[in-house]
Amino acid sequence: MKKVFMEGPISPEFIADSIAKHQTKHGIGAHNIFLGQVRADKLGEHIVSCIEYTCYQDMANKKLEEIRESSFEKYDLSCMHIYHSLGKVKAGEVCFFVFVSAKRRKEVYCATEDIVNRIKEEVPIFGKEIFENENHQWKTNR
Repeated sequence: MKKVFMEGPISPEFIADSIAKHQTKHGIGAHNIFLGQVRADKLGEHIVSCIEYTCYQDMANKKLEEIRESSFEKYDLSCMHIYHSLGKVKAGEVCFFVFVSAKRRKEVYCATEDIVNRIKEEVPIFGKEIFENENHQWKTNR
């Protein structure tokens, strides 16, 4: 499996380059992309300025590989790419990128939703929400 974790935000250029690389794969008829972006949530009196992501990489990579393998078994996919940020990602920046390709659109819609939900529920990735005043709290997936 390719490297999933990237230090810092996932840039628009990286996303565009990932899409461009698939133009030569002529058996693909559909792509679906999920981009997770850090929100400037207001929590009480505090506003989130960034999230600092950490994970247990060995455990996370093992679980991601399981999700990948089971997704290829369940759906008729051509390609799947998963990227997630580590370290600080500011509000407005992309921290999570899932790119799924298949012959037909129905497969990519169903697969993308399933993959994103499983990653959020099963993979040990943790986010510390850092507020504008530098206080922080551990993020819960909502």
